[in-house]
Amino acid sequence: MVNGGDRWVFGYGSLMWRPGFPFVERSGAVLHGRRRAFCIYSVHHRGTYERPGLVLGLAPGGAVRGMAYRVAAADWPEVYAYLREREQPTETYFEAWADVRIDGAGPAPALVFLSDRKHVQWAGALTLDQQCDLISGASGLSGRNIDYLRDLVMHLREDGVRDHAMEALLRMVEAREGG
Repeated sequence: MVNGGDRWVFGYGSLMWRPGFPFVERSGAVLHGRRRAFCIYSVHHRGTYERPGLVLGLAPGGAVRGMAYRVAAADWPEVYAYLREREQPTETYFEAWADVRIDGAGPAPALVFLSDRKHVQWAGALTLDQQCDLISGASGLSGRNIDYLRDLVMHLREDGVRDHAMEALLRMVEAREGG
């Protein structure tokens, strides 16, 4: 906690560009010990049970650059409830508090949603070819899986983050889908 009970939330995917909650401050941040990965089978939002897609998770190892949001103490109960509903509908993620290095401010504890490697939707460490196979042509309630990947790469670039693996994956999926 900071500033009389304010709390930080760390985002590495859609929370970076679409947090959906009020915040006092937004800053670049790094979480060590985890990396951004398409490691969760999506059977609702970006795929189906018959044709699963993939969504992002935080896989073990490396480091991930994302965004940290400072939430005012007065807003915390509502923001926390919103995040639990948004990030844990199928319990493929679990919440944890981890130290993130916030640009210009140093380390601070932040709420993060980690991938549950014991969950049935955990895809694990997939090669880029395997990720491409799953993302190409997949679609679910929230639209096409390639659109989720495109949004990720575009928003990472806008925030000055170059994720070479995600960019390579996008090129592969675009080639497979014909643009």
